[in-house]
Amino acid sequence: MTLEELTTNMQARVAEKGGIDGKVVKFDLTDDGVITIDGTATPATVTNEDGEADCTVSLTKDTFEAVASGEENAQMAFMSGKLKVDGDMGIAMQLGSILG
Repeated sequence: MTLEELTTNMQARVAEKGGIDGKVVKFDLTDDGVITIDGTATPATVTNEDGEADCTVSLTKDTFEAVASGEENAQMAFMSGKLKVDGDMGIAMQLGSILG
């Protein structure tokens, strides 16, 4: 999938399941760009703008796709080093409801 397709997919998930209330989460897909969920907006927005975030999840686009599709467990990706979290770990723990 392209970054645009992944972003559109995430927009649909956030619209259906909600964002992280009052927080900004950024998925840093290395060289492929970023997907940012801004839970401070009402309703939450999903963009490709790179900026400050309360929690940044760094992973490859392939790992993001695998976690988002359910092929890979986010906790296993974290434990194996495929997924790194910088910032508020409590926010990262809430992402399962959006990604799952």
